[in-house]
Amino acid sequence: MQTSPPQGHPRPHPPLAGWRSPRRLRSPPAFPTSMAPAAAAERTWCGWRPVLPDKHQVAVKPAAILRCAMASAVADWVRADMTRLAKSLGSVITDLDNFDSFECRGRNRIVGAQLSEHGRANALDIRAFKLANGRSISLTDRTVPRELREAVLHSVCARFSTVLGPGSDWYHEDHIHLDLMERHNNYRICQWNVWDPLPAVAPMLPAARPEGAPPREIAAEPDTAKPDFR
Repeated sequence: MQTSPPQGHPRPHPPLAGWRSPRRLRSPPAFPTSMAPAAAAERTWCGWRPVLPDKHQVAVKPAAILRCAMASAVADWVRADMTRLAKSLGSVITDLDNFDSFECRGRNRIVGAQLSEHGRANALDIRAFKLANGRSISLTDRTVPRELREAVLHSVCARFSTVLGPGSDWYHEDHIHLDLMERHNNYRICQWNVWDPLPAVAPMLPAARPEGAPPREIAAEPDTAKPDFR
């Protein structure tokens, strides 16, 4: 069922011919591997699930509302890159942990700020992905192997025009922001620091001095005696 946008609710640019209210969309449809043509996709709102080459559906939880161009980009990323990554871990990807998708708000939820790409349904925030073997992999968890997180970093930065994660600003320390924002000269932003794991035990005291170390130098006492104030 198509409805008009709520009064006072800004339309994305370019205007969409159809509007599917997130509150009315209870069960997002699964799109086939061949997505709609780009021209049509730009004019449609999508409740969606990526479909892998073997017809297995990847659930997005909670369901995400995106412009179809963004939905198609995420679906291609999951089918091509994340499927290969999951296979290297001996499993299959089953779920994406959706932290945020369509939400009419300013950037970083600051009142009066420029409209966020989330307000255009052109962005998706992801916290983790889940495998068929039950393993959940958080993209910002320092205990997850660094090479695995770096593999995700390289894949998303090659596909999306904006990638924000830990180290970009304090708003993105616990999730990864992806969007397809169009900028002059196709300028892209990839800001995600893959941090090393924290030490298992924080050092409280300096290590003991080795037995073979040279003797410590002791400062010589001054020649002048201290005045006697008795």
